[in-house]
Amino acid sequence: MEQAFRGRVFETVLGPVALFCDSGEKGLKKLVFLEEGGGRGNAFSSDAPLLKEAEKQLLEYLAGKRIRFDLPLLPEGRPFQQRVWEALLGIPFGETRSYKDIALALGQPGASRAVGNANGRNPLPIFIPCHRVIAADGSLGGYSGGLLRKVFFLRLEKSRT
Repeated sequence: MEQAFRGRVFETVLGPVALFCDSGEKGLKKLVFLEEGGGRGNAFSSDAPLLKEAEKQLLEYLAGKRIRFDLPLLPEGRPFQQRVWEALLGIPFGETRSYKDIALALGQPGASRAVGNANGRNPLPIFIPCHRVIAADGSLGGYSGGLLRKVFFLRLEKSRT
């Protein structure tokens, strides 16, 4: 019986990550930041071409050699979450937007908190740049991968613009 997904774990400058795609390799489904020493093993050693290409592009991004990804994405979420994630893809490299900005762009000015919740449930951080969303007062807000990673991504992108 074929698995519903394929996974690959690899090291980055920010620690190990696991990437998952659907079994047909139509798109990336999830990126997970792993704790040091956890989550490795043969269960996540897929040589799927999509995962290998995603690893290559992610490592290029982290090395400051790539500003956009060219990969099919298939995140699972509710319709509102999907709309938020689509809006995040429109935030240019090296720029930020507030939760309120995203809510306004979606035509739902009172939905800042819902935007924040959808942002926090983004299954493909980095690829869908939720790190580019900050609070209206300029503070960082949260980040599912930890604030140190968010700061790293924002500084990396700012240094390249």
